[in-house]
Amino acid sequence: MKTELQQLLDEKYEQYSGKIFIENDPITIPHQFGFKQDIEIAGFLTATIAWGQRKTIIRNANKLMEWMNFAPYDFMMNSKEADLEVFKSFVHRTFQGEDCHFFIRRLRYLYKSGATLENLFGEGYKHHQSMAAAITHFREKFLMQPHLVRSEKHISNPAKNAAAKRLNMFLRWMIRNDPTSVDFGVWGTIPASALMCPLDVHTASVSRQLGLLTRKQNDWKAVELLTQQLRAFDREDPVKYDIALFALGAFEGFQLR
Repeated sequence: MKTELQQLLDEKYEQYSGKIFIENDPITIPHQFGFKQDIEIAGFLTATIAWGQRKTIIRNANKLMEWMNFAPYDFMMNSKEADLEVFKSFVHRTFQGEDCHFFIRRLRYLYKSGATLENLFGEGYKHHQSMAAAITHFREKFLMQPHLVRSEKHISNPAKNAAAKRLNMFLRWMIRNDPTSVDFGVWGTIPASALMCPLDVHTASVSRQLGLLTRKQNDWKAVELLTQQLRAFDREDPVKYDIALFALGAFEGFQLR
């Protein structure tokens, strides 16, 4: 039998998970595409800059798509080195031109080599059956080419207890397969049951108010503790409740009375 808390979260998930809410969320960027590789490239780049004002995130992510002629996969496969120069002028908060140029150059190299983002995350998950391992493996592979040390901070490291909010959000987008929700479900290598909850300021605040999280730090340990609680509500799809928790904080200004 559902608890009162689970019933609340289920209701908020149903209310806020539909595609009507796509327009004002960063997920609107990958939703411009229908081809799997376009979706994952657009989703990854959008998630990478997904902090700050949502309108600014969407505007800047759309600029990246424009510079790739709204064909990210084709750009990765067919662009010349000179086509990458424009990305050196990109700025989103602390994600500067040098960082952006490296990310685009690295993605281009990986796709031209026959890899995909799904492959890279999937390899780490396959060997260790954990999302921390999947993210860590991806991070190691992505950072193999020469780069500025400053660029490393834009790929969080759970091995150093980082919450990896943006990467967990990206993985939720790619892996959760609910036809009625905003998520894409285009990856089949990692089950939704393995996902970890993206922990942002709204999700963390609401989770603490509801008693789902007592740890004060927003770190990987907190992610593990919160996700463990959510699995008690839905073991196969625990991270669907991220949508409910985020919406309660961001859209409803949830406060316990």
